[in-house]
Amino acid sequence: MNAIPDPLADVLRDAAALQKQGRAVLNALHAIGDVQVGQSPRDCIYSEDKIRLYRYAPLARSARLPPLLICYAMVNRPYVLDLQPDRSLIRDLLFQGMEVYLLDWGYPDGADRFTPLAQYVCGYLDRCVKIILEKHSLDALNLLGICQGGSLSLCYSALEPSRIANLICMVSPVDFKTPENLLSKWVQHVDVELLSESGNVSGEMLNLVFLALMPFRLTQQKYVNLLQIHADRAQLETFMRMEKWIFDSPDQPARAFREFVQWLYKENRLIRGELMLDGKAVSLKNIRCPVLNIYAKNDHLVPPSASICLGAHVSSKLYQPLMVDVGHIVMYVSAKARSTLSAAIVTWLRART
Repeated sequence: MNAIPDPLADVLRDAAALQKQGRAVLNALHAIGDVQVGQSPRDCIYSEDKIRLYRYAPLARSARLPPLLICYAMVNRPYVLDLQPDRSLIRDLLFQGMEVYLLDWGYPDGADRFTPLAQYVCGYLDRCVKIILEKHSLDALNLLGICQGGSLSLCYSALEPSRIANLICMVSPVDFKTPENLLSKWVQHVDVELLSESGNVSGEMLNLVFLALMPFRLTQQKYVNLLQIHADRAQLETFMRMEKWIFDSPDQPARAFREFVQWLYKENRLIRGELMLDGKAVSLKNIRCPVLNIYAKNDHLVPPSASICLGAHVSSKLYQPLMVDVGHIVMYVSAKARSTLSAAIVTWLRART
């Protein structure tokens, strides 16, 4: 006579197996300990306040193209672009023969509380550009702006168009008020004056906001998936590096953050042609150099509608959009996306240099 199935016993067995997997994952992660990131060889060639300008050591024969300066977001650390040797957009560009520089905004503290947004664009970024141009005896360089760094790069390129040979924007917001922009919808209801009046804005708090935009996928699903890879040390190390980056969120300088949120997110001044920095009008129509606009099809932070409008607002006769079928963060770390991106970027630059 067949035994009658006991649903409760099945549930208990599954729970015990899940608990065993969880212990195995925790033990494996504990054995790994701290992980190293950003390991591609580089030298700091300029520093000022918290910012650092790095030059990466070449890894291949020169492509004979103007140097590429990468301007990343202020709200996250740029080592996600060089997470590990097999997940490094920077390394991929170096293997393509590019001369790569990186502007690292560092970790702002109380001394940066009253620093205006203009200082980051017209001050720090401008001086880094001039240093690279002087080093190479050139009049213009290639600029790659990523995420918030793309918006800052657009501002700089509009103010100093003669210094930019080619502009590449990657997952960069241009129109900050499109219907699909969840982050923008949240920001509209934030009293940014109140948020920043007592000092710098907590990076930890901002990170929680970003995670809350897709809570299941970003705070639960990835840990469920972790149970499936507990025996794969390489995948666990990659997971640990991503976790390290996600929760390594610098505090934001109060005044610059307030101005960025108020002027761009709330008032949409960049696309409306109403932004002023250092007493000068920031007009996207001043951008006449070739522009490559890379955006992610499944981006939850910068939806495609926030980026693809760029072509209608610049004066470039060589404007090219490029959609990649990934999400915002996967754009930097996915092996498939990265290899496609680095080859596309260098091929595009070669055709226009």
